[in-house]
Amino acid sequence: MPLPPTPPPSSATKTMKANRSTGTKPELALRRALFAAGLRYRVNLKVKVPGRTVRPDVVFTRTRVAVFVDGCFWHGCPQHGRMPSDPSGYWHQKIARNQGRDSAVDQALRESGWRVVRLWEHTATEEAAKLVRAAIAERSGAYG
Repeated sequence: MPLPPTPPPSSATKTMKANRSTGTKPELALRRALFAAGLRYRVNLKVKVPGRTVRPDVVFTRTRVAVFVDGCFWHGCPQHGRMPSDPSGYWHQKIARNQGRDSAVDQALRESGWRVVRLWEHTATEEAAKLVRAAIAERSGAYG
């Protein structure tokens, strides 16, 4: 479904354009914690699955674990996601489309034999690293 026209520029537009899509603070903190735990991973790796190519934030190729660190605004966090006031409906549709894409990506990866770990940006680094380590251990038994 096509999005309605982009809303006119506002202070929010400048802020939203400045948001990074990769290398965010929560993602970098998670990567540092995983590296410190002795885990080695790939970053910005294209993973091809039937019908699409995806780029998880962190990829463990040997155990086929794909990790995504989702931003609360862009992915509609039920706890912290806040919808901007926008009479055109652009942002509601944009975030709903992101959530639909997230679900489709998760399903495509799982059907291709991947374990998907989705984390919110507000997840504490230690907890996020623990969840990733558990997913890897579940897949291999080699990491703890």
